[in-house]
Amino acid sequence: MKIALWQAPPTNGRIDAVFRAICQQLRAASAAGAGLLLTPELILPGYNRPDLHAALAQPLDGAWITRLREMAREAGCGLCLGWAERAGEALYNAATVIGADGAILSHYRKIQLYGAMEQAGFRRGTELPPVFQLAGRAAATLVCYDIEFPGHAAALAAGGARLILVPTANPLGFEHVQRVLVPARAHESGAVVAYANYAGSEAGLDYGGLSVIAGPDGQPLAMAGARGEALLVVDLTAADAVPPEGRAALAREYRPAGKDA
Repeated sequence: MKIALWQAPPTNGRIDAVFRAICQQLRAASAAGAGLLLTPELILPGYNRPDLHAALAQPLDGAWITRLREMAREAGCGLCLGWAERAGEALYNAATVIGADGAILSHYRKIQLYGAMEQAGFRRGTELPPVFQLAGRAAATLVCYDIEFPGHAAALAAGGARLILVPTANPLGFEHVQRVLVPARAHESGAVVAYANYAGSEAGLDYGGLSVIAGPDGQPLAMAGARGEALLVVDLTAADAVPPEGRAALAREYRPAGKDA
């Protein structure tokens, strides 16, 4: 299986332009043989636009997801995106996975809300998503700051996930996340972690790019630059080549302090 990751320019509320761009990227990913395209966090309607979150957020059965399901089906390529979800009076920083047939495979609400903007505008999710099957591969989602907490990735891995999809909006100056933490989570979890960021500026916030797909050996399978739009396509069989004995060594050999041998 191949997956594609789109390091996108910031949305900044340009809804129609984003739909056109996602359509183009889905077609490009499909043409490259990818079964899924991963986009950044809150690509609809934009990350650093809290003025638009409440004004434009939609329910899961709203026009945004309905249109994206049709686009995925037409392209024959699945889609994982971050977006602003409205559920009654509550707003959530959500990630949804749509299959190549247009079916919704997973829906998740971000648990670890980052900073004053997110904490003021969104309600915190309370449950990790279930592990789902993507072309025969067990997969799950997190959003941005979630991946910096080892327990979340560990819980998904314990549930069988071997691919963790992470839409993000990581600012300039926090490159340790892409370079160190994401590969570390992949190694700890024995999974591939795909982390899709923005590159550019939005409403005074500069993003750091460096979107990465890290393998279970802690090495990048592909990484974008710090600047500019990019489409990464990776064949996950490269990650399968990492010996399972090495991937399981930490869990097998871990000895908690205070426990008898």
